[in-house]
Amino acid sequence: MNTSLALHPEIPKVATTSRPKPSNTTLLTASTALLLFSPLAFGAVQPWAIFILEAGSVLLLAGWSARQWLARELNVLPHALYAPMGAFVALVLLQLIGTSAYRFATYSHLLLYIAYGVIAFVFTQCLRRASQLRILAWILCVYGAVLASFSLLQGLAPNGKLYWIWPLEQGGYVYGPYVNHNHYAGLMEMLSPIPLVLAASRFTTGNRKLAIAGVGALMAGTIVLSGSRGGVVAFAVQMVLLAVLLRGRVGTWKQPLLMAAFLMAAIGLLVLIGGNELTRRMASMHSETRQELTGGTRLTIDRDALRMWREKPLFGWGLGTFPAVYPRFRSFFTSFFVNEAHNDYLQLLVETGLAGISIAAWFLVLTFRHARSKLANWTETANGTLTVAALLGCLGILVHSFLDFNLQIPANAALFYVLCSIAAAAPIQESDRRRVRRQLILQPQHESTPVQDPS
Repeated sequence: MNTSLALHPEIPKVATTSRPKPSNTTLLTASTALLLFSPLAFGAVQPWAIFILEAGSVLLLAGWSARQWLARELNVLPHALYAPMGAFVALVLLQLIGTSAYRFATYSHLLLYIAYGVIAFVFTQCLRRASQLRILAWILCVYGAVLASFSLLQGLAPNGKLYWIWPLEQGGYVYGPYVNHNHYAGLMEMLSPIPLVLAASRFTTGNRKLAIAGVGALMAGTIVLSGSRGGVVAFAVQMVLLAVLLRGRVGTWKQPLLMAAFLMAAIGLLVLIGGNELTRRMASMHSETRQELTGGTRLTIDRDALRMWREKPLFGWGLGTFPAVYPRFRSFFTSFFVNEAHNDYLQLLVETGLAGISIAAWFLVLTFRHARSKLANWTETANGTLTVAALLGCLGILVHSFLDFNLQIPANAALFYVLCSIAAAAPIQESDRRRVRRQLILQPQHESTPVQDPS
């Protein structure tokens, strides 16, 4: 006999206990905290900082997996960059099996790249609302402003130590929390476009627009004050692309004024602080300094790197093996330990061969292709605004990579891959209420009020 439960009201329903699980916002907050901690830890180049970065990525993946398990479903958003990321991991695993010249170095660097991928994965899986995009943009603006202010203050009263406390073990050119001023410039190349793009968008108005433009000027000014020539070139390229993207936008007559105000603030900052030192630095293109290699020496390293690549052109010497293999090919004497190629593209070619550089090209093509689909009316949408900021940040570090090794610095590399993932992610659906409100605000007055026909 079938008995309906409705006929027996005395039978209580089984209570279900809801187990707490990490929310998208919690995981996104933890990912952002890990990402922003790394630059403060001297760029995460020391073993303890690398351990925190890698262990943090494991905890993030565990938290995301626990959320899926407790929800009894596997909810994974597809992403265009997962395929080249997987292909690169497969290539490095192949090197570990038999082609790497130094397996321990390759294994160590593989763990780092997996950490970058996990952080980018958690970001793309947890960024599901336009409000999260806006909050993330403002957090990065505040972080960049505080870091730039500290670096500016440190430049006013330097003592050659990190945070005025930790002495340098092997020399360097300290700026901000970085031993190498070029790497500080690389970080600011990725952060400074965010306030500038926000100032050019519809998400800031009035005094807030001026304030956020001033933040961008401060961050960009420290790029120049750091003395990084590659950073100055990269930032100039970023500004040219931003001007191109602003061309033809509604109300862009205001944008030249905004850009002029920004440039005046940056130039004024440079004249006020360290202008003479900056001029001397820019003129010293071929002078040898105690802290770093000259431009001519870097070109020699590039030529040596090409000779290295010709011996193993297809799969390279192994990820992370450049400092171990290079002494055999070095064609000059120096008291420096040449641990990087000072050209990220050449180092990738040497370590992973044509296979690795092809995967990197695939990765970048997908990034810019998918980002391009979100550029229509980018000044009016959160998707478009943050995509343009991320693209400009990626472009800056890619230009600088011709002259330095920013992508060998874990803190900068992690932020770069996250920005690429944000730029190439599918558009996030924005709130209909916000979209309608914004359209009403932007609608001209003569269009919003119908004209009555007197006849």
